[in-house]
Amino acid sequence: MKRNIVVAITGASGATYAMRLLEVLLAAGCDVHLTISAAAQSVLKQELDLTVDLENVTPAALMLDTGAILRDQKLLLLRSVAGISSDSSNVLGMGTGEQGTLRYYHHADHSAPIASGSFQTDGMVVCPCSMRSLGAIAHGTGVNLIHRAADVHLKERRKLILVPRETPLSLVSIENMRLAAQAGAVILPAMPGFYHGVKLISDLVDFVVSRICDQLGVANSLIQRWE
Repeated sequence: MKRNIVVAITGASGATYAMRLLEVLLAAGCDVHLTISAAAQSVLKQELDLTVDLENVTPAALMLDTGAILRDQKLLLLRSVAGISSDSSNVLGMGTGEQGTLRYYHHADHSAPIASGSFQTDGMVVCPCSMRSLGAIAHGTGVNLIHRAADVHLKERRKLILVPRETPLSLVSIENMRLAAQAGAVILPAMPGFYHGVKLISDLVDFVVSRICDQLGVANSLIQRWE
């Protein structure tokens, strides 16, 4: 049975972490339920020059094209582990039913499946997690689908992973992290290690994505692990 993973992208710096996470989860055979905040739309444009129409998010707009995937040896290995043929037509599994599928929900759609605790998931990741989103989640004062889905994961005692990317941290932000952790969230800052043979920026990105996948129980070989 495929795993259902909720991914929320908010308006913090570090959009590249989110894009790589989507690639990896889909290649590993997970069904991804994606939502993107209005602020994240601006960050995607600023950092990756991606123009994303929040009314109609497409795989192409998120750079989830087959050619790039098939040239990525790490993703090829993930696909093999997941029992997915390397010659499948699309990483999103459209028309094949083999790989993970991407389902998108608008951040204002409170009737989306992920807004209900009766919709079964295997975890949620907010990556990157802005300080505004962190505060709303920590205090239960959410106004959009991202906040509601996070609240659902807390109340249902499911895995919720928050990936903040902010420095330096104010006392307010530190306190919000403490409250979120007390409520059951995993605080996983985008702090890459440097002990795994770093040669490219992508190696640093993969370090963070690998740690997220570890928390979700998604097997991966994105990095050389400490031995």
